[in-house]
Amino acid sequence: MAPVSRAEAARARMSIGEVLTALRADFPDVSISKIRFLEAEGLVEPERTQAGYRKFSPADVERLRYVLICQREHYLPLKVIKEHLDAIDRGLEPPEVPGAAPRVPVAVLRTDAPDPASFAAEPSDLRLTRTELLEAAGIGEDLLADLEGFGLVRARPGSRAPYDADAVLIARTAGELAAYGVEARHLRSFRTAADREIGLVEQVVEPLRRSRDAGAQGRAEETVSQMAALSVQLHAALVRAGLRSR
Repeated sequence: MAPVSRAEAARARMSIGEVLTALRADFPDVSISKIRFLEAEGLVEPERTQAGYRKFSPADVERLRYVLICQREHYLPLKVIKEHLDAIDRGLEPPEVPGAAPRVPVAVLRTDAPDPASFAAEPSDLRLTRTELLEAAGIGEDLLADLEGFGLVRARPGSRAPYDADAVLIARTAGELAAYGVEARHLRSFRTAADREIGLVEQVVEPLRRSRDAGAQGRAEETVSQMAALSVQLHAALVRAGLRSR
C-alpha cells in the first residue's frame, strides 16, 4: 500500500459537524455536545488545527461509533469502555459479551508453521501486561520468571504492557513443554541456537542494508524472510531425521 501524503491525510480529517452527520444515521440522539463530552473524558483525541478546530480521523469516528454502541446496546459505563479501548489500542480484541475480558487474537496463539514473510514484518501491535501474558500463555508466575531469567522471554523496558505476540507464543510453547517435564533451563540451547541463526542471517543481510542501491532494502527484507524460513525448515528436518534414526 502506498504511503499516505500529508495532503491526503488532511483531506481525510473531518470536522466535528461532519462527524455528527456520519454518526447520526445510526445514532439519532448523538449531538456535538456529546462528542465533546466523550473527548473531554479521554475516549477520543482528535487533532487540533492551529486555530483550535477539531479534526477527526476515520479511526476517531470508528472509535466514537464503538463507544456509542457499547453505551446503547450493552449499557457499559465509560470507565469500562475506556478499558476496552485501551485493550484495542494494545492489539487485543474487545470482549464478545459484557463483563468479559479482552482477548488475545486467535492468530497470535496459532502454533503452525510461521509465514516466511513474518520474519521481516514489522512487530505486532499486541502489547500485554504481565497478568495478561500469564493468562494468554496458560502458565504460572514461576515459569515466566524462569523464562525471563534464561533470556527466552524478554519484556520491553519502561512499558506497563511490555510483552508482545512473540512472548505469548514462546511462553505458551514453554508451558506445553513443561507438561513433559521440560524446564526453562533445558530450553537455553534453543535461545543459543536462535541467536546463532540470527547472527548468520544478519551477516548475509548487513551488506544489503548498507547499500544505497535502489531496491536494496526490499531485497534485504526478502533475504531475511527466505533465510529465516529455510533455517526453520532445516532445524525441523534435522530434528525429525535425528529422532527417526534412534
